[in-house]
Amino acid sequence: MKTGLTLGKFAPLHKGHEAMIERGIEETERFLVLIYDSPEVTHIPLEVRVRWIRELYQHVEVIEARFGPSIIGDTPEIRKMHEDYILGVLRGRKVTHFYSSEFYGDHVSRALDAVDCRFDPDRSRYPVSGSAVRSDPFRWRQFVSPCVYRSLCIWVLFLGAPSTGKTTIAQACAEHYHTVWMPEYGREYWEQHQVNRRLTYVTITFPTMIRGTVLER
Repeated sequence: MKTGLTLGKFAPLHKGHEAMIERGIEETERFLVLIYDSPEVTHIPLEVRVRWIRELYQHVEVIEARFGPSIIGDTPEIRKMHEDYILGVLRGRKVTHFYSSEFYGDHVSRALDAVDCRFDPDRSRYPVSGSAVRSDPFRWRQFVSPCVYRSLCIWVLFLGAPSTGKTTIAQACAEHYHTVWMPEYGREYWEQHQVNRRLTYVTITFPTMIRGTVLER
């Protein structure tokens, strides 16, 4: 059985990663994705990065690689450190094809006794990197899937009593950071449906889903 493997931090997962995974899926019968924890590089939890890949590729096996080596380099000592760790995580599982776009594709594939499958090493097809997306997610948002981008966004909520300036602050912040904002819907609903400054069951109308059918209550 042809078994493919790729690995990385996927911090975050971007279109280059996705294309490489899809190539591996097409060329092998079983595909594994090994994700390093790497808390020193990204604040996005390993569980979230695992969820991205499982959401996009349901038939891929994702391996959580915790407590892996954080040192990156091309010395014999560093290469052996990573090779030993990868082999330990795989626990004897045979990999026939190793996919990467980095220099380590050579020595890792030899350690696995697998075919070295390099994908877009010069980033000509997908001119993006994880570090670039981390530095400015909004600028590089076209290179990440929606489920990934949602995890990269900072969501800000202003909570307070009526007429305390929440709408004004939200709009000003959105303009300052060149992003979008959501007006307060409660006030709009109140203005449309209040009767004598009261909301009653008579004036409230909302849809209820029952077995796929929308009923008006």
